[in-house]
Amino acid sequence: MKAVWLYIVLMSLCSIVAAQASFISPPKVVRYDLYVGDTMVNYSGKTRHALAINGTIPGPTLHFTEGDTAEIYVHNTLKKETSIHWHGIILPNQYDGVSYLTTRPVKAGQTHLYRFPVVQHGTYWYHSHTMFQEQSGMYGAIVIHKRAPDNEKEYTLLLSDWTDLHPHTVNRYLHNANDWFAIKKRSVQSYAEAAHQGHLGTKLTNEWKRMNAMDVSDVYYNRFLVNGKPSSEQPQFKAGNKVRLRIVNGSSSTYFWLHYAGGKITVVASDGADMEPVEVDRLIIGVSETYDVIVAIPDNMQYEFMATAEDRTGSASLWLGQGMKMPATPLPRLRYFEGMKMMNGMMKMNGNLDTSGGMQMSNQEMDMNTVMYPEITGGDQPAMHDMHNMPGMRMDSAAADIVTLNYGMLKAPEKTTLPEGPVRLLHFELTGNMNRYVWSINNKTVSETDKILIKKGEIVRIILFNNTMMRHPMHLHGHFFRILNGQGAYSPLKTVLDIMPMEIDTIEFAASASGNWFFHCHILYHMMSGMGRVFSYEDSPPNPEVPDPAMAYRMLKKDDRMLHTMARVGLESNGSDGIIMVANTRYRLSTEWRVGLNAKHGYETESHFGRYFGQLQVLFPYLGWDIRYRRMGEPDKNLFGQKNTKDYRQVLHLGLEYTLPMLLVADASLDTEGKLRIQLMRDDVPVTRRLRFNFKVNTDKEYMAGLRYIVTRNLGISTHYDSDMGFGAGITLSY
Repeated sequence: MKAVWLYIVLMSLCSIVAAQASFISPPKVVRYDLYVGDTMVNYSGKTRHALAINGTIPGPTLHFTEGDTAEIYVHNTLKKETSIHWHGIILPNQYDGVSYLTTRPVKAGQTHLYRFPVVQHGTYWYHSHTMFQEQSGMYGAIVIHKRAPDNEKEYTLLLSDWTDLHPHTVNRYLHNANDWFAIKKRSVQSYAEAAHQGHLGTKLTNEWKRMNAMDVSDVYYNRFLVNGKPSSEQPQFKAGNKVRLRIVNGSSSTYFWLHYAGGKITVVASDGADMEPVEVDRLIIGVSETYDVIVAIPDNMQYEFMATAEDRTGSASLWLGQGMKMPATPLPRLRYFEGMKMMNGMMKMNGNLDTSGGMQMSNQEMDMNTVMYPEITGGDQPAMHDMHNMPGMRMDSAAADIVTLNYGMLKAPEKTTLPEGPVRLLHFELTGNMNRYVWSINNKTVSETDKILIKKGEIVRIILFNNTMMRHPMHLHGHFFRILNGQGAYSPLKTVLDIMPMEIDTIEFAASASGNWFFHCHILYHMMSGMGRVFSYEDSPPNPEVPDPAMAYRMLKKDDRMLHTMARVGLESNGSDGIIMVANTRYRLSTEWRVGLNAKHGYETESHFGRYFGQLQVLFPYLGWDIRYRRMGEPDKNLFGQKNTKDYRQVLHLGLEYTLPMLLVADASLDTEGKLRIQLMRDDVPVTRRLRFNFKVNTDKEYMAGLRYIVTRNLGISTHYDSDMGFGAGITLSY
């Protein structure tokens, strides 16, 4: 009987195994055809141009099974080149999709085949890696299923941001320090607002240290979207269901806070890599990160899964279940002046963060922006030493008891130790200048550096220090890296590291590929400004997609050398004045003019060409030329006793601008006639949210002061007094 019983058990087990095997489909070639084209969209009440894949934003979700072969044809119907990068996917270098660096661009009217083995599972995404096309809608999700199905209920959501402005205009505004986005977000932090909220001293200290107003994101967006909509309902889920949400942050520059009306959120994967389950109340998902989370449907109702932009200017919602709606609690407005006060205490006069206090921050375990979160701090701001004793950002106060995910909580389910090999240690300091919007590593942009050579078999270990006041989601192409977060052999694997201000984080990866791989900040406008590096494997075989590697690298360097234009024209009752400027990361060419209504007032133009120096870019030596005409009644005499007797004057001059505390610009110049001029000026002092004050005074006994009220992004109402032209009022047109 025992033998018969054993036989029955064995046969039953064989039947179960056979039944499970029958559900495991054999590896196959999975083909997709992606058509990139122009489209028109209306997300905000205004119709705007966008880029779509297969006619939709986002593009179709691509499904594969681990072990398949992906065969993806990208058809470019645009009138310009494009590209597709397969974010987080391990694949041969020639298919990585970075135009020129790894893959030839898909020219207008052409088709490009990407064919690669699928060697992983998890949640990933794809997007354009050409200029700013990603911001215009070129992105979609990728889901790679395990070979053995797990029969989970799941849903994929891709978060994104949308602006009605052309992305090139967005980039231009950022580089020109245009504060229109702050006006729209109500985050100007003007002197009137500071005085009203009891933070006038905070504002003065902020500008004394040559800093602009505190902000947590750069761009004002008209809409935040989940799968291309502000809100999405999924009634197929019922009470008692547990749903795996595959979340992709496909935005160009927005971090999202995620929280759920139906209870806790269980994090089970990040960037496609499995994690030991960890239960939290909320998490922030960095730009380009992916998270898999499990949420439960408690009852026969619709529960809101809310994604709120980090700057809290808007949100997008996913509703799970059916029945009465159960909304999530909206996040309150940020307390910007509390953030400014915190920033003042952290920043030195030279632009570096002050680490002398001995605080060692890493792995998101201490969010400095907590001082701005009313839902955490309640009515009182926690002291810095109190914040330091809050591991996991679990903060108990009268206002809240909220558990927020941080990297220190992530743990791999299996050992992730790397194979033995020589260690290549690199130190990356993330650096930037918000005033001119220059973002770099070790104070150098991509175009100012060479590739970093690595060898197959090495362990590349990178210690990153974020010496800026912004978060940076640093993404490595073609590799998973370990975050050394205290979990030892079970350190989590990721492809994106969100590093917060003042943090020092360490990552490492096994150099096991070949070719060139991009490492960069995934905030689109930071990447295009130069915050990145290229890892290049020595002795790599030729890449058939890159026949001329030197030319290809030069093409990549063009991104952060891009020129940015700005113009402002005043049309006033006493004449016209204005400025036209063309600049890039380090250089600036500008021309100012003033034209009066008669010969007595005359005209004047002054042009400068020079280069910025230093981390703060406060030093600007220049070569200039000055042309002016004014009918002289008597000779002009400056404060140094030097005279000018000519109606018409044309000179060259050498000069030096230096940005002083309070953002005052001191300018000293010497012209070809031996005349010295010293000038002090400042533009755009934020009096109120829309009112700006400006002034100029110099040793030629010229002075000017004026006000400008910003009506729209292109129009202002202005009034000023000029020592040569008298009082004037009119309009200002800006570009």
